Amino acid sequence: MVAELVRGQNHPLSQVRLEIRVSAGRPVVAAATLGDESGRIHGVEWVAHPGAPTLPGLEVSRQAAADHRLAVDLDAMPATVHRVDVLLALPPGAGGPVSFGSLSAPFVAVTGLDGVEVASYTITGLDAESAVVALELYRRQGAWKVRAVGQGYAGGLAALLTDQGLPQARQLAAAIDDAVAQGLARSVPAPPRTADGDRSRQAATSALGPDQSGSPHGAQQGGHSAVGPYGAVQNPQGSPGQGRPAGSPSADPDATQPTPTASPGAPIDYSHPRRQNAAPPPPPPSAPPAPPGQPARPVAGDATGWSMEERLYNQVWGMFEDLARTTAAYRSAVDFADARMEKELDQVLSDPRSRIGGPGDAAREAAQSRRMQLVDQAREALERDLVQLGAEADVVEPALPVAFARWDNPVWHAYRVPMEMPMALRLGDLHLPESDPLRIPMLVRLPLERGLWIDSGRPGSFDGAIVDSHEVRRLAMESAVAHIARLLAVHPADEFTVHVVDPAGSGARELAPLVQSGVLTAPPAAGAAGVAAVLGQLTERVDLVQMAVRAGAADSLPPGFDTSQQLLVVNDFPHGFDDRAVTRLRYLADEGPAVGVHLMMVADREDAGDYGPLLDPLWRGLLRLTPVAEDHLADPWVGHAWTYEPAMVPPGSQVLQQVLAQVARARTKHS
Repeated sequence: MVAELVRGQNHPLSQVRLEIRVSAGRPVVAAATLGDESGRIHGVEWVAHPGAPTLPGLEVSRQAAADHRLAVDLDAMPATVHRVDVLLALPPGAGGPVSFGSLSAPFVAVTGLDGVEVASYTITGLDAESAVVALELYRRQGAWKVRAVGQGYAGGLAALLTDQGLPQARQLAAAIDDAVAQGLARSVPAPPRTADGDRSRQAATSALGPDQSGSPHGAQQGGHSAVGPYGAVQNPQGSPGQGRPAGSPSADPDATQPTPTASPGAPIDYSHPRRQNAAPPPPPPSAPPAPPGQPARPVAGDATGWSMEERLYNQVWGMFEDLARTTAAYRSAVDFADARMEKELDQVLSDPRSRIGGPGDAAREAAQSRRMQLVDQAREALERDLVQLGAEADVVEPALPVAFARWDNPVWHAYRVPMEMPMALRLGDLHLPESDPLRIPMLVRLPLERGLWIDSGRPGSFDGAIVDSHEVRRLAMESAVAHIARLLAVHPADEFTVHVVDPAGSGARELAPLVQSGVLTAPPAAGAAGVAAVLGQLTERVDLVQMAVRAGAADSLPPGFDTSQQLLVVNDFPHGFDDRAVTRLRYLADEGPAVGVHLMMVADREDAGDYGPLLDPLWRGLLRLTPVAEDHLADPWVGHAWTYEPAMVPPGSQVLQQVLAQVARARTKHS
């Protein structure tokens, strides 16, 4: 039976290998400190955090996430350790809430490696605190216990670590913040939260039985629990969830309205808790019920939403979440199988009489056989989910609108310049090693909340396929042109303007489709003078709009002022940039997105190494993309390393030129 703790209550621990699972609803930082008998931390080496995630017997997440799984082996703790404190903190400078009081109460659970909960604690009563000691594992008379703490600190991690007696508290807190910022720069942006509540698949399958759900979540993953990314336990058996949570799960701290629920077979109430107008239309009818025991055939657009575009967007994010969770469950099951085999082998080897000879060999074979059985069961459940997700991808991909579609999708051959901006844009595809060849579209919301960085340096997962750095730079520029063309294609003709800075002209060949089609307002700027002119123009634009907004006179901009979204594309940074230009570029990257000025960098970070840490905030503030497949992006829930593949135009295809030609003609009509 699970012990549901309240603040100050403790509970004995009967196991020494544990998982501590955190669900906070928004990305938080998870860390842990080791203390002696008096609870004192001896030094920074006694703190596990995203910058140093592993200590003897302890491992924490490497980045901020809405869900965390901390691994604890109490037997592996040094003898001088008598206390383990689990810490949660809000990441600074991420555009999110600054205190736990604006979030739903974080939930923390202590589980065994088999996924069975031992104790849980919902941290209530927080207000202005931005860091909190959630749980404490402590040793008393040779036995370990867990205590619910819930002690918050308005001063953040620095105040928390200072209170625990760490002399270098402020320096360590700054190092943790820096490690978290680097992790956030690598993260796939989580979908914005809507007030519609859960994006449940029950909308399309409410009349079906629990074994006929049209999602892959009915499969059970090796007995491990799976916690949803926004705080709800989806399935006690550990599947990705019986019906997905919301596809645009709410990140809005005010979106606390309860989600409408319905009994099986009853209609779902789609009324928006904040809108007075009519409720959104229900998703399209689901496919005919499948035979008993078989999942229903998937349907494109069966998530909730006010339009087909929004439903498809939510469905794609649901597929992404499902794949993340089912893979996490599989990996957790394998870890459990490995840990159990290791424990059984330790027991065999601890007896000198059974180390060698027939009994020892038989015990080893039995332990390995049990491990393989557990792994095979987990793999079978994973494959079952992957088959269903693959079937869903097969029906969703052809139904995607232009902004979400691959370049080889036939929808591009019926392309027409749109009348309004879409809600999101496809930047490429994502996949995990266990799920190859399944690809999930990587969608980001429009307008862009942060700039894009196309990394033209040597890929981190370099496999030898590309040996020439010039080839990598060429591919980076080709990838950038494909992204630019897509951005131009999905905006109305008069609502998106592109400025290109190519100081040395090194990207002239790749930029030719943009130049020749006439979609650019001016040729790419060259030389230091061209760089200064473009940056000066955009800086003045940002200043003017900011002054107008602050003065409440946003409608009083000068006649002829270009109110369209602006995209600055910079190739070969920092070539052609002096200190003044670099300062202006950083200003545009920080202040521009809020007033419609966005940045796309095509650069190798090493080329700007002479600037040292001065440019670190610039790189961290951009979403890094690569021109070749590389596993550098992380999801905001369980932190998987996802392989990103750029959205490139197929070789020999004329689709990009045809689309740009239509955009150019539409721009001519509006000029």
